[in-house]
Amino acid sequence: MRIAVVGGGVAGLSSALALARQGHDIEVFERDDTPMPDSADEAFDWDRRGAPQVRHSHAFLGRLRNTLRDHYPDVYAALLQTGATEMRFGDDLPETITGFERQPGDDDLVMLACRRTTFEWVLRRAALAEGRVCFRTGTAVDGLLADGLLADGPRAEGAPGRPRITGVRLADGTSHPADLTVVAGGRRSALPEWLTAVGAPAVPEEAEDTGIVYFSRFYRLRPGSEPPPRSGPIGGDLGYLKYGVFVGDNRTFSVTLATPVDDDQLRKILTIPAVFDDAARQLVATAPWLDGRAEPITDGVHLMAGLLNRWRDFVIDGEPVALGFVPVGDTVACTNPLYGRGCATAFWGAQLIARAVEAFPGDPREILLAYDASLRAEILPWYRSGLQQDAEARRVAAALLAGDDPDGDASDPRTFMRAVFRDGLLPAMRTDAVVLRAFFRTFNLLDSPDSMATDPDVGARVLAAWNDRENRPPAPPLGPKHRADLLALIAA
Repeated sequence: MRIAVVGGGVAGLSSALALARQGHDIEVFERDDTPMPDSADEAFDWDRRGAPQVRHSHAFLGRLRNTLRDHYPDVYAALLQTGATEMRFGDDLPETITGFERQPGDDDLVMLACRRTTFEWVLRRAALAEGRVCFRTGTAVDGLLADGLLADGPRAEGAPGRPRITGVRLADGTSHPADLTVVAGGRRSALPEWLTAVGAPAVPEEAEDTGIVYFSRFYRLRPGSEPPPRSGPIGGDLGYLKYGVFVGDNRTFSVTLATPVDDDQLRKILTIPAVFDDAARQLVATAPWLDGRAEPITDGVHLMAGLLNRWRDFVIDGEPVALGFVPVGDTVACTNPLYGRGCATAFWGAQLIARAVEAFPGDPREILLAYDASLRAEILPWYRSGLQQDAEARRVAAALLAGDDPDGDASDPRTFMRAVFRDGLLPAMRTDAVVLRAFFRTFNLLDSPDSMATDPDVGARVLAAWNDRENRPPAPPLGPKHRADLLALIAA
């Protein structure tokens, strides 16, 4: 098949790579003018206005790493050769966990430390090496081609028709025909509007603000400097501020701070590089990284707002809204970037597309139906889980910003669950390898979102830690307890 891929980010590149290796001819259209550089550091300078998230921290989770290891070993080897490193479960455990023994499944609990731009650069090289992929940078798509409305086949007689997508229309007025169009346009994708413009019904979507704004800055270790030990925390949630440090490739790392959308004061001052660095130095996990051993490699602080959890339905009442296209990545599902799932689910979605194309070659209806069923079975549960986490985070942040106690209502079941999380799960993760392993398997998308809650052994261990809460000293703070304390430290 001739396949057009709209978007040259992780979703588009992984789709192009997977489909090219099935023998299809691929043309990738990337709006940003990003010529192929010679190194990972040059790729970091790409002007990715169409994908501003590349300037922020990224996690490359175990599910993504394992897919590369098992199905794209050449790409995985190239990432390691380029400077990405493995972060293996068990290598940097807290000193409070004793008697740790590796389990067979621990070989899957490996994350990749890598910048987003480096990951894309290696993926693009791999796709172009296939010989079946043509990459057109600085080429924007502004619509779809269609050959009119079709009968719906199995639908009841008299039901509205659906258009067949036959390619893409470029911003310069030219057209590119395709047997299948993969749309990987990211969070800002106009795919629903493109579809209605050629006669498709409106695409239903649900959208909800994540409630956060986040700020990132990148650094590189100075010559002769070593990174801090990784046995301590890598981030924290103070209620009024979430934060983390993310190791990259080639001695780089990034720090991300996230505030509630309503905290206008923190939103304003954290865009100032000196204030951002000062704030990060007040936080337990990030302070050692900013003790003089590194220097910034981004001049300013990158801000990203308007972050949505969003799910779009491209199959209505059992029928695709159109034939001849497939959406992937953030075009279908956006989740809170703080959970680090975006790249993993984008790559996962590309594999689901390839699986559907292989199962139903030349049948656009069945391709989209099979793909949609896989999305709902495998990725939708993670979207739902993120919604629940964000709702609780917004509740706590709003209470703290208003000066209220988020745990003030003892009759609220959420108060009890928050107490179990704070005084049960978190301390158990610091002392019990079984609980920590279960958490990391879920975090890395290797077990289902509810696996910890439904595992009786893990539940018993967490509850035991909660019941013992009065017999142990308080957990060490991960930063200033109160927002006013952080502001005072920054001002000083």
